[in-house]
Amino acid sequence: MQTLTELFWNPTDRRLRALWRLILHMLMVFAGLRAFSLILSLFSRSGEGNGGSGPSIAITMVALLFTGLIYFAATILAAKFLDRRNFRDFGMAWNAQWRLDLYFGLALGALLIAAIFVFQLAMGWITVDTLYVTLLPFPFAAALLVFLIQFTLVGTYEELIFRGYQLKNIAEGFTFGTLSARTAVLIALLISSITFGLIHAFNPNATTATTINIALAGIFLGLPFVLTGRLAISIGIHIAWNFFQGNVFGFPVSGNVMFRTTVFDTVQGGPDLWTGGVFGPEAGLLGIAVMITGALLSVWWVKRTRGAVGFALSVAEYQPQPPVAPNQ
Repeated sequence: MQTLTELFWNPTDRRLRALWRLILHMLMVFAGLRAFSLILSLFSRSGEGNGGSGPSIAITMVALLFTGLIYFAATILAAKFLDRRNFRDFGMAWNAQWRLDLYFGLALGALLIAAIFVFQLAMGWITVDTLYVTLLPFPFAAALLVFLIQFTLVGTYEELIFRGYQLKNIAEGFTFGTLSARTAVLIALLISSITFGLIHAFNPNATTATTINIALAGIFLGLPFVLTGRLAISIGIHIAWNFFQGNVFGFPVSGNVMFRTTVFDTVQGGPDLWTGGVFGPEAGLLGIAVMITGALLSVWWVKRTRGAVGFALSVAEYQPQPPVAPNQ
């Protein structure tokens, strides 16, 4: 009976084992998203008589905002009741070094996409029809701000879920027997990245090849987290990569082209194998090349700011939440 109980409960840490924490966390997220989806559908049906050519930008932004809130709320609750740890242990420690890493990540993501744009332009694979295009019914600057907010939210909550929560819990779950913490972190990086790729397999224009490439992007985004134990670089890269890809240089973002708003109205040509075609640069060999470059630059940054490079073993090591002192 004790053996059966220990399949679910870790008596040393006094909490559920990693697999059940991961499952319950995802069920909490799913329940929150499902409830919100039902509520949103009621509002959508009530506005069907207004022309109904698809979701309005207002509904889309409200959905995005509440999706982010649901992810954050579920993870905060999971931290307290399932993981029994502080929320900042998921890589969200806000301090001077964290902010410096965030700025580096933002700059790196922007530069990598800019490199793809310049290379394709030099090769004659893209043409720029015009500048400052938006399909939204308000000024370009306001439209651009809308998408900056969107990609800030998406980049933050996707990193929190896939790297901060999932990768960390998977790494802790594999720290047993003869497996070292370093091996556990590596396994967790691979599993979380595969999950990241599979989630994006349902995007428009997705194929088996794009799913593999997005999994590689997951490794690229997860690398700074496993090297530092912090999400700042990963969040910065994710935000800037998506924003500059879609709203500065006019490429599709993981197959998505919604409410097209971009500084450069880009027409894609060239070989899909290199450019990624209708899915966007992430699906092409150029995307893989800049991800490798970005990974090397991330390693350089960690070496420069920390003095050494290696897996942050804290990712696989559980630090219980300190007990709250009783009121005196």
